[in-house]
Amino acid sequence: MLSWFSKHQRCGLYLRQLDIPGIDTKFIEQRKGLLTEVLNIILPDEGIDHSAPSFELRYGLQAKPVQVRLRLLDRQQYLQGISDLTIPMEQLAEFKPSVSKVFITENEINGLCFPDVKEALVIFGLGYGVEVLKSVPWLKEKAIYYWGDIDTHGFAILDQVRSFLPQAKSLLMDERILMSHQHLWVREEKPSFTQLNRLTVDEHRLVSSLQNNTWGQGVRLEQERVSFQEVREAVDSLEYNG
Repeated sequence: MLSWFSKHQRCGLYLRQLDIPGIDTKFIEQRKGLLTEVLNIILPDEGIDHSAPSFELRYGLQAKPVQVRLRLLDRQQYLQGISDLTIPMEQLAEFKPSVSKVFITENEINGLCFPDVKEALVIFGLGYGVEVLKSVPWLKEKAIYYWGDIDTHGFAILDQVRSFLPQAKSLLMDERILMSHQHLWVREEKPSFTQLNRLTVDEHRLVSSLQNNTWGQGVRLEQERVSFQEVREAVDSLEYNG
């Protein structure tokens, strides 16, 4: 196996495609730590990407593509009746749908039941992995709305989104929504105290209140607990105001 890696440096194949006599690919998958130590010794520097985050990328194999899930919210833009799509990151960058608004939300159910909106789509399920969207150039031309949990991590992700999509606005993440759902609060066990430099004055005031336990220890409102009527009204307001 080590001889094969030496002779086929940075081959660009998926791990499952490696045809090494007497070695099945599960043998490699189960021993990546040990193999990393040995390959670092026997391979030349040009055969290793020391900054790569995974075994595959480190040694020039093809990594499993990052998949992004989205729903088209305009029935006129369904693709042969299909609205729910999971697209590899590289293909999403080339997709270029005819939309003017893009909603980003973490919770899967929120993404699945998001209301219909003309010329819009919703991306969901990425969490802190939302940074992969910085590789999608057409998003920079769209109105972006981020809907996350009203907690310290929700605002940290909003801040992260604005690092590459500065036009992003928050949706349903204000003090009015928080206080009107007080009976549905849960506790945030591990709040974030990361410095956030891309929030509005009102957003910063709200996250500071959460960090300082103004309304109680670790107050948190999960996005899926917000009433659907509030969601519908917020979306209708955006459509009405263009």
